[in-house]
Amino acid sequence: MKAWQLEDTNGIDSYVLNDVPEPEPGRKEVRVKIKNSGLNHLDIWVSQGLPAPKHLPHTTGADGAGVVDALGEGVAGIEVGDEVVIDPSTSCGNCTYCLNDEIVYCNDFGILGEHRAGTFAEKVVVPTINVVPKPASLTWEVAGSFGLAGTTALRMIEKARLSRGETVLVVGIGGGVSAAAMSLAQAFGASVYITSRSQEKIDWAVSQGAAGGFDSLGEFGKEMSDFGGADLIIENVGPATLKQSMRAAKPGGRIAICGATTGPRFELNLPVLWFKQLELIGSSMGTHSQFARTLNWLRLDKAQSTVAKVFPFEELPDALRYLDSGEQIGKVALAH
Repeated sequence: MKAWQLEDTNGIDSYVLNDVPEPEPGRKEVRVKIKNSGLNHLDIWVSQGLPAPKHLPHTTGADGAGVVDALGEGVAGIEVGDEVVIDPSTSCGNCTYCLNDEIVYCNDFGILGEHRAGTFAEKVVVPTINVVPKPASLTWEVAGSFGLAGTTALRMIEKARLSRGETVLVVGIGGGVSAAAMSLAQAFGASVYITSRSQEKIDWAVSQGAAGGFDSLGEFGKEMSDFGGADLIIENVGPATLKQSMRAAKPGGRIAICGATTGPRFELNLPVLWFKQLELIGSSMGTHSQFARTLNWLRLDKAQSTVAKVFPFEELPDALRYLDSGEQIGKVALAH
């Protein structure tokens, strides 16, 4: 079968389309013939060695949806021919955290395509717990691309205890996590504002129901405060925007952080933190139940997952360059 594999860690050009043996499912595993997969910035970072795969060549890709075409020993409740969506979060499955559906704290927690062979292949093998029936109402493009970003966004919202009627500010609209956070926050009954460096993306967000938008490079903290401030701020930009995000928060506000695209270090003004009694909440990925809840929001059409562009499977490097350009609004997908 064909698989896009990293043969080095020198960036996107390290991807090579190889012929590889079909993987065989082990005990309580299934093999899925992929119909669509989704791109994430993780696929670019791993190609740069951030982090480097344990072994090369390595097949990346966290998100995907397709049809089960082989079953391992001990599989129950899944049949060959079932249409499924793949949950990208993996873990040991046996520790106390896993048994209590807190897999993100498991010592063996991992992400498909980073810690084991992923979905940028014709077929992939995953544990049975990582496949969920595909809702008939979802397109293959949405089903195959929402997982990592959508579940990450939902966990941020749930950890930050968002309530109906609150105000949310999503910083840096356009990427998969921020677009999902906007849609999910609206589904929770929040009023959502956004920021972007692109007027086109601000206009898009407003057309999707955002209450307003601000320039990410401007004084959006003051502008948000002039609108009464935000109860919750969704952050994945980091040093370039975090000071403004703290300014934008209401007293007692929460700032959920899942990434730092502008760097890992930030000088924190502690008096602002305690005088405004803010909460800084770290969050990453999500649990199996959060994946299922995200899928259910989409199934019920209470939230949407935007797919900006679909590339043919053979054009993965071009798709990654498009993702890296930051031009997209929402997800970028591959049609296999």
